Amino acid sequence: MIQKKICLLGAFAVGKTSLVARFVESIFSEKYLTTVGVKISRKALQVGNQEWHLILWDLAGEDEFLQLRPSYLRGSSGYLLVVDGTRRATLDTAGSMQQRAAKAVGNVPFVVLFNKADLENEWEIGNDAFEELSRRGWPWLKTSAKTGGGVEEAFRVLIAKMLGGGDA
Repeated sequence: MIQKKICLLGAFAVGKTSLVARFVESIFSEKYLTTVGVKISRKALQVGNQEWHLILWDLAGEDEFLQLRPSYLRGSSGYLLVVDGTRRATLDTAGSMQQRAAKAVGNVPFVVLFNKADLENEWEIGNDAFEELSRRGWPWLKTSAKTGGGVEEAFRVLIAKMLGGGDA
C-alpha cells in the first residue's frame, strides 16, 4: 500500500470541495459550503498492481484577506491548483499560490484544473491561458465536479506525475 497526501489549492468557490466530493463519494451538491481551515478526506485507488491511499487536503479558499498556510502543505506528494473557468481572477490566484506552494514544499508534481467545464459557454478564460500554461510546462485539464467530467482523470494524471510521468 502506498499512502500519499494531495492538497487542493485555489481561490474561494472554485469547486475544490465539490471535486473532492465527486472523486471520493461520487456526489455533487449545488449547496455552497465554505471550507474553514482544511477538510481531510481519504480515497483508496488501484494504480497498476498497487493500492494507493490518498489523503486529500481540501484547503480553505484564498482571497485578499486569507492566504495559504504553508504548514498545511508540508508532507504533500502533489497538489491540484483549481481554477473556476467562469472567473479569470482565479487563474491569477492559482499562479501566485503555485509560487508559494513551490517555496513551501519544493518541486512536487501539480496539475492545474479548470473546473466548471459544464459552464464552458460562460468562461472568462480562453485558449491563450491554456497555451501559456503549456509553454510553462504546467499540465492542465478541464473538469466538472457537477457532471464528473475529468475528475478521476485529474487525480490519475497527478498520480502519474508523482510516479515520474507514466500512466496511472
